[in-house]
Amino acid sequence: MVLLRHLLGDALRRLRLRQGRTLREVSAAARVSLGYLSEVERGQKEASSELLASICGALGAPLSQVLREVSDNFALAELQSEPVFTGVAEAETAEPKVVPAGTARFVPPPDQPEFEQVSRRISDIQDMVPV
Repeated sequence: MVLLRHLLGDALRRLRLRQGRTLREVSAAARVSLGYLSEVERGQKEASSELLASICGALGAPLSQVLREVSDNFALAELQSEPVFTGVAEAETAEPKVVPAGTARFVPPPDQPEFEQVSRRISDIQDMVPV
């Protein structure tokens, strides 16, 4: 299971390292203790929205940008770790088909031919995630 705090910590750490800044510099600018910032980056602490805003402010990045990156990575992680259900059950007792993650295909209902079949692979989605 993917935890939001791990992805959030990873995003904050990547942002800090891209800037070539130390934990000490960012913790002082954000007015957060060095130890607590370290725990947030390692995904050991759940940061409040106020704390996240302060850290992002110290890093000079909008909170929305960080949350967008986390959201994209969370969606990708979900696709990689969860089975995907496809198809439409013909009867209420029919079981949905399970396909391996990363090979999901949309199968339109047979009575609605106007739907276009769409096929997505994890590689298609990875290209959408900013690195």
